[in-house]
Amino acid sequence: MFKFFRKTGQILGMNSRNLQYIRPFNLKKAKRIADNKILSKRILKKNEIPVPRLIARITTLEDLEKFDWSILPTSFALKPNRGFGGEGILVVYGKKKPARDASYPGQDAGGELEDTWIKADGSLVTIEDLKNHIRNIIDGSFSLSNIPDTAFFEERLQLLKLFKPYAYRGIPDIRVIVYNKVPVMAMLRLPTKESQGKANLQQGAIGVGIDLASGVTTTAVLGKGKIIEYVPDTRLLLSGIKIPYWNDILKLAVRTQEISGLGFLGADIAIDRERGPVFLELNARPGLSIQIANLAGLKRRLERIADIKIKTAERGIRVGMNLFGGEIEGEIEDISGRKVIGTVEKVKLIGKEEKEVEVEARIDTGAGFSSIDKDIAEQLGFKEVMEKFQRKNFPDLLTPEKAREIDNQNKEQLLKEIPDLADTAIIHSSHGTTYRPMVKIDIMIGEKVIPAKISIIERSHLKYPVIIGKRNLGKFLVDVNK
Repeated sequence: MFKFFRKTGQILGMNSRNLQYIRPFNLKKAKRIADNKILSKRILKKNEIPVPRLIARITTLEDLEKFDWSILPTSFALKPNRGFGGEGILVVYGKKKPARDASYPGQDAGGELEDTWIKADGSLVTIEDLKNHIRNIIDGSFSLSNIPDTAFFEERLQLLKLFKPYAYRGIPDIRVIVYNKVPVMAMLRLPTKESQGKANLQQGAIGVGIDLASGVTTTAVLGKGKIIEYVPDTRLLLSGIKIPYWNDILKLAVRTQEISGLGFLGADIAIDRERGPVFLELNARPGLSIQIANLAGLKRRLERIADIKIKTAERGIRVGMNLFGGEIEGEIEDISGRKVIGTVEKVKLIGKEEKEVEVEARIDTGAGFSSIDKDIAEQLGFKEVMEKFQRKNFPDLLTPEKAREIDNQNKEQLLKEIPDLADTAIIHSSHGTTYRPMVKIDIMIGEKVIPAKISIIERSHLKYPVIIGKRNLGKFLVDVNK
């Protein structure tokens, strides 16, 4: 995907990140604080930045053997203090009740075990499992440079209702890149089943770009490189989500840069159902996949603010919103070559003998085929097609099986008998299955002309007489807020 827009010269590569921004602007003292999660949260808390509650820490094997497991709540996150990239994080979202009859312990219950928790992927984890995981953390299996580490338990924040359909058994967070006290780029990170409830793209989470001015999501990536529009296996659009507390989130990100002393910062912030924005983690070496999620490069943005004098966090936020908000649409169009359109667009339809109709159309990426109302079809010169198709007296509503049977038995003959009939279509909707004629027209959206086969159906009772489906939207990106 990087090849897709690397040629624009906007992409910040790993070497440039390290040499131009991390090395000169993230000094050793600041990096030491960022790399020590417990210490950084203590410092941030002292400066009145909200952070998750620390439940307990385990530094040695002796601490582990003496640990009182009864203090753990129903849900929590177990983390390595010096971990990176989501490695070694274990998220537990519930506690399994012991089996009613301890003589029949099963996979679906805690059985004879008094303390058994449920991980995000649904599997169970016992005290012995946790002990093994903590031993690995203490050994340094997940820490930077594999040095011995400390394990700590932290409260699991409560999921905001807004994010419930989008996040798989985990808490989404918002990554904000801050440089020179200016928020430069942001993305929403959504846990998936593959990421086991964690919000790290390296683990398979979803990253969704955010427009800095409005706090509304735009484009999305699954893992580190697959561009997607919907939550996998659903029809939930990832664009158009309005992030609550947007100004507060940007202010938290800039304030933490001031407190930490990091010049180039990746700030991770979650939204708790009760507490609102809560700061999760300082990143002294933030990953660069945020560029793919936003379909935009960091390089030019960082260069634009390098010499600006920013005195306050409020000023930095205004600069970030003004410089990098709202221009995403233009950047996406430049980079992708695809025009951004809204859910309702004025379109021009060009039919037989260049007959034209201009009308408002609903843009629906959930629909496969485009369709037009019968009156529109008649104005475009396809009256004969409709009349001859109607004489066949096919039922208005069919079962999918019956529709396929009719199509198999009649399509070839229909195409011979009816001039200008381009094809037939079996359309499934919430109202049932219909069998429709299709004609060839040109659809003009803006300055783009799309040759299309479009189905004809009675739409006079609907608000829009034309619906443009995804088969004809390959040259466009749909912004549901436009």
